[in-house]
Amino acid sequence: MQAAQAGGILRDLIARDGRTASLLHYVSSPLGRARSTMEAVRLQLGLSPGDYALDDRLREIGYGQWEGMTVAEQETAHPSLFARRQLDKWNVSPPGGESYAAITLRVRAWVAGLTGDTVAVAHGGTARALMVTLGVQTPAQAADRPIAQGAVYVFGPNGMAMYG
Repeated sequence: MQAAQAGGILRDLIARDGRTASLLHYVSSPLGRARSTMEAVRLQLGLSPGDYALDDRLREIGYGQWEGMTVAEQETAHPSLFARRQLDKWNVSPPGGESYAAITLRVRAWVAGLTGDTVAVAHGGTARALMVTLGVQTPAQAADRPIAQGAVYVFGPNGMAMYG
């Protein structure tokens, strides 16, 4: 439902701006939930659901040994590392995982390769890294920023706008 909602929002934004959905670029994280979201969005736009690119640089942050754990379990498993990460989420990574700073490097490389207006479906950590890469949030602001489900974030010359 959230993916269809985002697709409807995007459809309305494209129409509002006098754009043509089929002329935009489409790319998704290769992870299953992102791909499912992209396919639902493309259906809402009247486009073939499977006709989009995949880019591994858009995958979610890797939590390493913390993958699948609750916050309380993370704290119990590695109390001192957990405390350091709470103070600096941007630069401190979970054991065997990635930091937001590391994600920013791969997102920056992705942005550098864009050749036109692009609809991307990714994840919360990836969105935070994109906000920092594009200069619309500082690392401290982005690290704890909630990322809305079913919303569309638009990045452009005037910064960032969220719809939904």
